[in-house]
Amino acid sequence: MIKRTDPHGATTIVAESRRGALIYLWLTALVIALDQITKGAIEHSLGLYQSIIVLPVLDITRAHNTGAAFSFLAGEAGWQRWLFTVLAIGVSVALVLWLKRIDFQARVLAAAVALILGGALGNVIDRLRLGHVIDFIHVHWGEHYFPAFNVADSAITIGAALLLLDAWLEAR
Repeated sequence: MIKRTDPHGATTIVAESRRGALIYLWLTALVIALDQITKGAIEHSLGLYQSIIVLPVLDITRAHNTGAAFSFLAGEAGWQRWLFTVLAIGVSVALVLWLKRIDFQARVLAAAVALILGGALGNVIDRLRLGHVIDFIHVHWGEHYFPAFNVADSAITIGAALLLLDAWLEAR
């Protein structure tokens, strides 16, 4: 049981939830759905390395990444697919357990963990289904190109930024 006092001095006894912030798994499911829908659209619309210019600094380009972030280990013989899959599944289990322990009221932290979890699982689905991850968001400035990424990668990045924000807010 947890005792909470509102600004007017009234005390409420609240049963402690054993589910923690698992309700935020809706955000994980949303990330996975958006990731898989966008990758499916790219897979059916563009050939490998085919591009659509959206803005002078943004192309939609279908790319396949057999490595990790920034194509790390992409040139290896294929063992990296299983390494990254096992690592992502292990991290995902740890993230679900962490989400279960987070107080429901810790919205920023719960959203951060849910976003990272959704991104990790979105890319795991690709690795298991295809043997590579489909990337398609290609940002550049002139001739300088940032490595292509996808919705799952974006969710992981936003989640990591929210983790930093949460730590900063807690430190204040």
